Amino acid sequence: MSSSRAGTAWFVTGTSRGIGLEITKQLLQYPNNIVLAACRSPSKADALQDLTASAGGRLHILRLDVDDAQSIEDAASEATQIVGEKGIDYLINNAGINPGGFDTAFGCKVDDLTAVFQTNVIGPALLAQAFLPLVEKSGKKTIVNVSSTLGSVGTDLGQTFASYSVAKAGLNMLTSKQAKERPDVTAIAMCPGHLQTDLGGPNATTPVSVGVSGVLKVVSGLTREDSGSFFNYQGNRVQW
Repeated sequence: MSSSRAGTAWFVTGTSRGIGLEITKQLLQYPNNIVLAACRSPSKADALQDLTASAGGRLHILRLDVDDAQSIEDAASEATQIVGEKGIDYLINNAGINPGGFDTAFGCKVDDLTAVFQTNVIGPALLAQAFLPLVEKSGKKTIVNVSSTLGSVGTDLGQTFASYSVAKAGLNMLTSKQAKERPDVTAIAMCPGHLQTDLGGPNATTPVSVGVSGVLKVVSGLTREDSGSFFNYQGNRVQW
């Protein structure tokens, strides 16, 4: 999943498990990729740590709590020390939560709404701000906000997952605003599909390896004209 530019640098959040861990695994299969994998507790991320032995120095594990503004700033400083003037080609905002579960618009709780907005919207917004100088230096200049069709107003998916859906709709709007403000940067929203992860649940329709493979194929083929778009892992555009 490498690009024509030597040493393509990827910064991925939420890499201790699920989608983020699988993204890291698949990126490391290509010797041209440098992966900065961020998670809340690196010392407890055993599966992520296990990847370092075969990574040949191309995997850097950073501590990052997307709910903590100072942690975001610290991660940006550490990333700068790692990549220097080369920058970050692909910033992937993957970390996300769904504390409300199957809640509804009239049944959601304020604590769940607050938590899901903090992690799924505010975190990616602050991360993009902190990492913009690194993205600007790179060849690809790409920001990927991992979203969901549950956040698509144009897709009728029923009345449940209210808190999560509303937050993902907010993340989609953030993506659109980023693309409009910075036409020199490619910013997209990406739905990886209903994947078999802890968040997706045991009844999810798609193996995580399949969804992630599709995501990376789409992301690696993006052009500046795609900025502001909402894609799924199959490369199809999703309604806002």
